Amino acid sequence: MSERVLMIDDDASLAAMVAEYLAGRGLALSVAGSLASGEALLRTGQFDALILDGMLPDGDGFDLCRKLREQGNLPILMLTARGEEIDRIVGLELGADDYLPKPFNPRELLARLRALLRRAHSSPTPVSSLLRFGRLELDQGALEARLDGLPVALTAHQFALLWALARHAGRVLSREALLELARGDALDNFDRSIDVHISRIRAVIEDDPKDPRRIITVRGAGYVFAQRQDEA
Repeated sequence: MSERVLMIDDDASLAAMVAEYLAGRGLALSVAGSLASGEALLRTGQFDALILDGMLPDGDGFDLCRKLREQGNLPILMLTARGEEIDRIVGLELGADDYLPKPFNPRELLARLRALLRRAHSSPTPVSSLLRFGRLELDQGALEARLDGLPVALTAHQFALLWALARHAGRVLSREALLELARGDALDNFDRSIDVHISRIRAVIEDDPKDPRRIITVRGAGYVFAQRQDEA
């Protein structure tokens, strides 16, 4: 049986092209041209994934993305003409699983959809949901980092990066590896937005962000999380 995908996009010709392409590759696509009609279809609960345009005639797809993520774990691929880095970061922080700007290659769209569906259907290996490193505690269940028992301000994406580093403490991780661990697949060959997130993480967990002792930059290679602050 084909997996069901909903595409909310007001570009009828694009939607028809995507539907035809996916139909021959084991995915059945339903199309909604507005947020209202898309939300009505989503309430049926019959879809395995969502392709969501960021800008629609009757509203903002980013708002729907946030609402859906609060309600459940439906895989969401943002598909939009807004390709600036800040829009990509906002979409991911609101809960999108992936982000693909227009124009796009249908083969890449298919590959990303299959990756999302694979992860949604997989049974992850159980791991500890709580990590402690001195004063720092990471709670994956709550998506929360704490210093001396008090929560620190991190976005969900920043926590995912910190968790990926901490889970591989002592190992140098490239930016590509961090993307793969934090988001499930390497979306960009080189993503400088990670550097911005690391800077913000350091600002809330390091005693001196200008002289970090927990998250160390390895020039030309990436970052390493020190299990003990004196390891730096």
